[in-house]
Amino acid sequence: MTPEEIKSNLKGKHFLKLADFTKEELLFLIDLALKLKKEQNVGKTHRHLDGKTLAMIFEKSSTRTRVSFETGMYQLGGHALFLSKDELQMGRGETISDTAKVLSRYVDGIMIRTFAHDIVEELADNSSVPIINGLTDDYHPCQVLADLMTIVEKTGSFKEKKLAYVGDGNNMAHSLLVGCAIMGIDCSVAVPKNYEVKQEILTLAKDKAKESGAVIMQTNDPIEAVTRADIVYTDVWTSMGFENETEERLQAFGDFQVNQNLVKHANEDYLFFHCLPAHRGEEVSADILDGPHSVVFDQAENRLHAQKAVLTSLL
Repeated sequence: MTPEEIKSNLKGKHFLKLADFTKEELLFLIDLALKLKKEQNVGKTHRHLDGKTLAMIFEKSSTRTRVSFETGMYQLGGHALFLSKDELQMGRGETISDTAKVLSRYVDGIMIRTFAHDIVEELADNSSVPIINGLTDDYHPCQVLADLMTIVEKTGSFKEKKLAYVGDGNNMAHSLLVGCAIMGIDCSVAVPKNYEVKQEILTLAKDKAKESGAVIMQTNDPIEAVTRADIVYTDVWTSMGFENETEERLQAFGDFQVNQNLVKHANEDYLFFHCLPAHRGEEVSADILDGPHSVVFDQAENRLHAQKAVLTSLL
């Protein structure tokens, strides 16, 4: 498809999970994000969303998601409304479908950060404006789009790349598996026993990999995953909503810290990724997180630019 055809296809589309998009569409969004970032850095302003409004529903709190979406809408000439669960009638029994139908009459798009992925699917089924998944328990597509952007920015392409994820088989692992599979990046996920990724998502990633040629693997051995990796990625061991499992998880994940002993198995010029917030001394040692291979704050910044590309294209 031509860029104009891709642009037309994206307009009005929901952004719920990366599997809903083609490689060409994701490349279009990444290229647009890099362009918007470059122009922002030289002082060029964009008013692509002049007069547009984004409702932001937060059932899970977040520093990066709120600030990047709110700032992104402002930089694009639009306006963002922060709506906590206590400020919506959803928290008092109004149905998700009714909330979607009402908000669709007021705003041009809805971003939601919540728990069950079924919630964003139901919002999308009942909304006449684009729904953007800011995070669910199953997927974090905005983060991984920013990660893919960062890989291109730092290395130039996805060709012959391997990403190793070490930690919990959570929403980050799910979206990384699917995103890498679509883009043709080999992806190895190392998780403790009983913390594996969902089987249906692993199967989905392997199906996508058949088209791209990527190698997708899950293992319980961090060294196996990290060997010859170009990107080493981790996330917190205890995600939001699982705080009651903290002590149990500290025991289970003890051998899954990203540290000097582990990364010596990666390529010498590896990059370290973390979606933040980070717990130094738990999932990653401080010398790795704050060391010369770390690009975690470039990742964090790229949330802004990647989401601006999504907002511009969908709204």
